[in-house]
Amino acid sequence: MTVKTKKLFVCAALFLSAANTLSAQTAGGTLGIDAATSSLTTYVDPVSTLTLAIGAVVGIVGGVRVYIKWNSGDNDINKELMGWMGSCLFLVLVSVVIKAFFGV
Repeated sequence: MTVKTKKLFVCAALFLSAANTLSAQTAGGTLGIDAATSSLTTYVDPVSTLTLAIGAVVGIVGGVRVYIKWNSGDNDINKELMGWMGSCLFLVLVSVVIKAFFGV
């Protein structure tokens, strides 16, 4: 055997032993990911409820601001109405998407 072939066999043996060692460690990673997922799913309902509450407050504040602007005679209330309504809709949809993403 040549020196190059011996080096190739040694490298292959080291690679196979390293791959065997790495495959033995996969169970610990899976358990850690499962634990993280279960702890995250406990926060989904409170965060979703908080997001809905913030969306309700934003909707009320936006409605009052648009009403005041409308009564003052401002002609350009559409831009403000769309801004407040869009932010309120976004917060409500984020709450729904979070629940759907985590399957709760």
